[in-house]
Amino acid sequence: MGTHIVEALLKEKAKVVVPLHKRKPIVKNKNITFIKADLTRQANCLKVCNGVDYVFHAAGEVSAAAATVNNPMPPIVANLILTAQILQAAWSSGVTRILIFSSSTGYPLAKHPLKEEEMWGKEPPAVYFGYGWMRRYFEKLAAFVHTRSNTKIALVRPTAVYGRHDDFNPKTSHVIPALIRRALAKEDPFVVWGTGKEARDFLHISDLARGCLMALEKYAVCDPVNIGCGRSMTVEEIVRVVLRAAGYSGAKILFDVSKPATVPCRVIDTSKAKKVLGFVPAVAFEDGLLDTIEWYRKSLL
Repeated sequence: MGTHIVEALLKEKAKVVVPLHKRKPIVKNKNITFIKADLTRQANCLKVCNGVDYVFHAAGEVSAAAATVNNPMPPIVANLILTAQILQAAWSSGVTRILIFSSSTGYPLAKHPLKEEEMWGKEPPAVYFGYGWMRRYFEKLAAFVHTRSNTKIALVRPTAVYGRHDDFNPKTSHVIPALIRRALAKEDPFVVWGTGKEARDFLHISDLARGCLMALEKYAVCDPVNIGCGRSMTVEEIVRVVLRAAGYSGAKILFDVSKPATVPCRVIDTSKAKKVLGFVPAVAFEDGLLDTIEWYRKSLL
């Protein structure tokens, strides 16, 4: 996510400060300043916020579906610390605007596309209870900073994303990179967790990055906005599109209902993003997959 936001900022001729901790630089440009920083430490957060007007807080820890089910505490703890530290530093440094990511995992269970105002009506689903409440708390913490300081905040609730530079590690990857990796390996049978009827909303990462720039520019009022595709596909449909994009038509698809599939439906309503930001997704799902597969073949195979 951070890489694509940096690329989008560079297209706008911005001068960008990128903190690096454990990873090496992915994008290199004369307008990027790299700073070695551990953002769990306030001194490091202050260093990267010094002299900065706008912050996109994309640092965080992610986990695969199995980890979300079995032990979500590591990403919960890490993300709480990182977000609290960077918000404190933004306030102290006089950052003009900061974008904070909430998450669609905070929404309660529903069979319809969820609007922003539906976040707080019920608890998050059991499988996302801890992680979802962590993201909900980000919104409350952001509101506190927004009202008490001069730093204005944009709040984005993204749907699931995919694209170039995704995590293809078998232990930590999310569904799309996992399916791409296995499709290119020509696994047969092609085993998929769940029933295949689960509904999901996937957005290409370049669209999310563009939506984030629009949110920080046009709507830094600490009012959450869903950024997503706005339409659902079943996991079975997604698998078949991935296999077709990977040029692998001979696999026997099997669904393993004994494995975790998180929630049966997770789709968000994006009408508010269109109204207040003018945001409409530009990358069709299959086109995004073809681009991701091309990058994976050239970069990681």
